[in-house]
Amino acid sequence: MFSGRGGIMGLFRRWFARLGGWSKAVRADLSALWRAARDPRVPWPAKAVAFAVLAYALSPIDLIPDFIPVLGLLDDVIVVPLGIWLAIRLIPRPLWAEHRAAAGPAPPESRAGFVLVLALWLLGLLALGWALFGWLLPA
Repeated sequence: MFSGRGGIMGLFRRWFARLGGWSKAVRADLSALWRAARDPRVPWPAKAVAFAVLAYALSPIDLIPDFIPVLGLLDDVIVVPLGIWLAIRLIPRPLWAEHRAAAGPAPPESRAGFVLVLALWLLGLLALGWALFGWLLPA
């Protein structure tokens, strides 16, 4: 019952193999988004969404922290693929096909990208703090 093709262990093996394939596809899509976001032929709304998705996917900071059971991991499983889907819809099909074919298995890592993501998060937190401070202490 717990081994073999029809058992629970076989079910888990197939499920994890499928999950690994999905993970590789998401990483390849992120790499293609990185290429598309830097292409001057891609419209600016698509670039904005692509940069936002890349920043969120590569950021160590999440909307819902990972230590919160279930929700912390589900937010990555839901938000990143939805962002990728939206960015792909905004990029013209021929351009997306070109970038998807040329994409590597994972998005490139850079120190400048990390600093940019960190600066964007800090800017967002400052804006949120400013808005909350103005709301809590009206003039």
